[in-house]
Amino acid sequence: MPRTPGHRLQGCHVVSLRPVGDHEALRRAAAREGARLLALSPWRIEPRDDATTRDQLRKALQASRVVFTSPSAVRAALALRPLRTRRGQLWCAVGDGTALALRRAGIARVEAPRRMDSEGLLDLPVLTDVRGTDIGLITAPGGRDRIAAGLLGRGARILRADVYARVPVAPSTAALARLRALRRRPWLALSSGQALHQILAQLPAAACDRLLRARVAAASTRLAALAREAGFDDIRVAASARPRDLIAAMAGTTG
Repeated sequence: MPRTPGHRLQGCHVVSLRPVGDHEALRRAAAREGARLLALSPWRIEPRDDATTRDQLRKALQASRVVFTSPSAVRAALALRPLRTRRGQLWCAVGDGTALALRRAGIARVEAPRRMDSEGLLDLPVLTDVRGTDIGLITAPGGRDRIAAGLLGRGARILRADVYARVPVAPSTAALARLRALRRRPWLALSSGQALHQILAQLPAAACDRLLRARVAAASTRLAALAREAGFDDIRVAASARPRDLIAAMAGTTG
């Protein structure tokens, strides 16, 4: 008997690779379809608060274009200083979540791509012709470094502020036991290639093999390709990295 909307993932588990303490939105989206969440955080977010970071942020926020790569970047920057738009500035976000965080911080106009990833951001018209332009990049080490590379390749000058760090954490014994005990293939919500590489490197062999049997809802075609290269064999591409879109991709293929 087909499952009705709201119960299409009944009995399934959704594996989340979000940072420690950042699973709730995905948990709620999964619960609406009857699924339970299994949190496998590869890291925790650690905001930076030192003189060098504050100086980098000050300079980045003076650029004619300012780019934020995540909601965590917005929160970490806001903890260091108020965010205010200067005359003639253009503010950009990698996706809806980051744009919403900026608006809540007081930035009324934010450019965000429909395709919510690094490639989508680089396709924004305001970031296309940037030769000789100062661009403030508010981010963290690693992760979306293709943004900086892409903008540098277009002749921009990057004023980078790494306002937080991703600190690796080991999966808990309880989480590993839950993963190994799953009888049905879980779903993996994949919105970060760096998180995928980190968790696969951290997991014990038996747990890693179990995770690689998961179905994958990837937030982009690039992430789908990364999952395939890692050894996953059942992959769906979601409309975006938003929790509801990742869950929708899973629910649409569950009979």
